Amino acid sequence: MQRALAHYVPREMAVLGLVELALSFLVIYIIMTLSGAPDWMLASLGALPGAAVAPAALLALAIGVVALPIGLYQPEVCFDRGRLLPATCLAAGLIFAVLLVFGGSLTLDRALQTARLCAAGLATMTLIRVAWGLDIIRNAMVRPILLLGSTHDAAAFKAALQCRRGRTFSLAAVPGGDASWPALRRQGVWGVVIASGLDEHTAAAMLDCKLRGLPVHSVAAFHDRYLGRIDLGSLTAAGLLAGEGFARGPGSAALKRLCDIVIGIVILLLTLPLMSAAALAIKLDSPGPVFYRQKRIGRFGETFTMLKFRSMTADAEACGNPRWAQEQDPRITPVGRIIRASRIDELPQLVNIIRGEMSLVGPRPERPHFVRQLAEAIPFYHQRTYVKPGLTGWAQVNFPYGASVEDAREKLAYDLYYVKHRSVWLDLSILMATVRVVLFRDGAR
Repeated sequence: MQRALAHYVPREMAVLGLVELALSFLVIYIIMTLSGAPDWMLASLGALPGAAVAPAALLALAIGVVALPIGLYQPEVCFDRGRLLPATCLAAGLIFAVLLVFGGSLTLDRALQTARLCAAGLATMTLIRVAWGLDIIRNAMVRPILLLGSTHDAAAFKAALQCRRGRTFSLAAVPGGDASWPALRRQGVWGVVIASGLDEHTAAAMLDCKLRGLPVHSVAAFHDRYLGRIDLGSLTAAGLLAGEGFARGPGSAALKRLCDIVIGIVILLLTLPLMSAAALAIKLDSPGPVFYRQKRIGRFGETFTMLKFRSMTADAEACGNPRWAQEQDPRITPVGRIIRASRIDELPQLVNIIRGEMSLVGPRPERPHFVRQLAEAIPFYHQRTYVKPGLTGWAQVNFPYGASVEDAREKLAYDLYYVKHRSVWLDLSILMATVRVVLFRDGAR
């Protein structure tokens, strides 16, 4: 579970969460001490010690729990003020609604008391995040990395650091190429990444640094541990055979299948009104069927029929040649743009999940035409099909919509990471992150 939480919440965001939890609790506790805690909170928590301690702690914790799936502990949301305000407002609305539901009968006084406390906690969170976004603090959180390798290695590694999880690292330079412990310490180097073979003197210096506690990793290990992806440039069949991961017991598979069935049925029932409205809108918007049935590649390369709401014109591929979806694709209908941006068009795949053809979490299923094309261009592409395809996945929450061979290569780095490390806890992390992706339309096309 600790590893799964590390996947979802980077170290910097974990520190932010602890700071927010402590200060939000303090602010809420002071307000409760001065004006009194809401009666319904005291009645529910009256057996716990402290007149305001338990309610204040509960509310501060509730704010953090609601903020997590919304994405308020993701750097791309936290440091983007244009996204921070709507995300915080959404968190406020959800917390307020949850507290009123658990608070019993609704009265104006109770609503005002609850709103005041929620506003105090969320105002504290917003102020902390504004301060956290200042350059002086952000720069202090960036970890300098020394890369030992060629100029080409440095360029490739720098490009990898442009991903969401790599933005809290930077490449460091050491004068004279001195990689000794004293030199790295003077330069404030946080860790070392080895991209190529080392001479005996440098290898001895790196061993000295590692034994002194400095993180020293290969490029592949750094990608895996800190970037949440597989380094395709160094990937070999021998490396996959000798490496850890990829194994999963029958108990975990049975639990995943049970979760797919139960959660799939629950979501299907809850979204039936929304799906009915979407079906009616599609029917009124353009001629053609409501559902779109398309052949996709499933586990072990087996073909299945995937269901979607139709978001394009009925003759979108009249020429018979499959095409990638593009920005402002003219084939997409007006209603189609809405349901694609909100991911409503994917909801019929819950039927595929219940049937066992797909899972809630896994690599996205691709069409046979594109799979053949991508497998010829990208080594190890077929290895992503050793798990069931998913409605959402690790690549979907870490990389925007892909519409090219190069995009597919980047997504494969995340898909193979999921195949290697898949677990119930990682699935839970991905489902939580999917809430952020849907709310902010990350990668929608």
